[in-house]
Amino acid sequence: MRGRIRITLILGSLSAFAPLSIDMYLPGLPAMTAQFGSSASAVQLTLTAFVISLAVGQAIAGPLSDAYGRRRPLIVGLALYAVASVACAFAPSAYALVAFRAVQGLGAATGIVIARAAVRDMYSGVALARFFSSLMLITGLAPILAPVIGGELLRFTSWRGIFVVLSVFGALLLLSTVLGLPETLAAERRQPAQLRPVLRSYGGLIRDRVFLGYCLTSALLFAALFAYISGSPFVLQDLYGLSPQQYSWVFGVNSIGIAIAGQFGGWLVGRFPPRRLVAAGLAVGLTGGAGLVAAIAAGAGLVLVLIPLFLIISSVGVVMPNAAALSLADQADNAGAASALIGITQFIVGGGLAPLAGQGALAMAVLMASAAVASALAFALLTRHKADRQDHDHSTGDQRGDQPAARPSEHASDKAAATGEQQLPAC
Repeated sequence: MRGRIRITLILGSLSAFAPLSIDMYLPGLPAMTAQFGSSASAVQLTLTAFVISLAVGQAIAGPLSDAYGRRRPLIVGLALYAVASVACAFAPSAYALVAFRAVQGLGAATGIVIARAAVRDMYSGVALARFFSSLMLITGLAPILAPVIGGELLRFTSWRGIFVVLSVFGALLLLSTVLGLPETLAAERRQPAQLRPVLRSYGGLIRDRVFLGYCLTSALLFAALFAYISGSPFVLQDLYGLSPQQYSWVFGVNSIGIAIAGQFGGWLVGRFPPRRLVAAGLAVGLTGGAGLVAAIAAGAGLVLVLIPLFLIISSVGVVMPNAAALSLADQADNAGAASALIGITQFIVGGGLAPLAGQGALAMAVLMASAAVASALAFALLTRHKADRQDHDHSTGDQRGDQPAARPSEHASDKAAATGEQQLPAC
């Protein structure tokens, strides 16, 4: 149990790289602009560079981890992140900071993509979906804590101090990985690190209709979350008159909703097939999206806006972990590449659509609702042919989907084999 908690904390922290690295330093953007004597757009490039590197880095780190195992690329990536964070803290100009943030994004991408792949190495079936739900507790809390930590740090230090804290976080996570995270990919299951096999892996994943369906289901609902993050500060503060502090409370409550929904989904996943939970989560998201559009179009009061907003945001906590588990279920041999493609799709779709939310309250609501509809359509149309088999496996107790991703050692317990949990080496 202690080993599981330790690994959950490490993998959850790796998954939290993006919100911590983005949200913590946002309160310091005006100070950066003043200190560098540059334009706001130049400083905002530091965010763009990080997000682009986060997507590109996953495309590189995923196949590398399939070839060399999870630990070595992860250790290199964490070291790169820690060093780049120190460089960000001492950046002499805005454009130097842009370059250092790009390197920082590459390191962060390694943590995100390998965390997902390592979970797939260790678990399958119900156990896989349940573990992804456990990670939602950590990744759901990160967006709550990051802006609060960043704001508090600015009371005692400058924006440079925030990057020092991020470098310490990276260094501690590097130490935790070296000491507490075993290798999860056996040598005989590794793939060659050559361009042609890597491109073949990506091509095969893109042609896999079911994988692509679950990938798009997750990415499109993630776009609704992106639209909320980019548009809600202006909608709730400018239109509904919330103060920054009141907005932070609303943001926090919605983030807690994601975490609670993830834990509730993890509890249900042993009782219902993950696919049914995805369908139920999408139904909640569609209800919230429709209610949000109706409330804003009718000029309803704040409470009638916040309720459907909470529903659509909380649905992310149920849909995304189960969609991730289902998309990786048949990808044991190239989990790194599959994990990378999931992350890339999320950031391309989410980041590409999010700016449209800045056109006003109704635009944000319509974009969020449309993303939920598109997510439901991808789920219904692209993953349909596996529905009967997956539900049958769950209802009849067929253990195909609950076996370990890699065969455990001879001394693995019967319980581990039954739940889809792989025995890990002692640390």
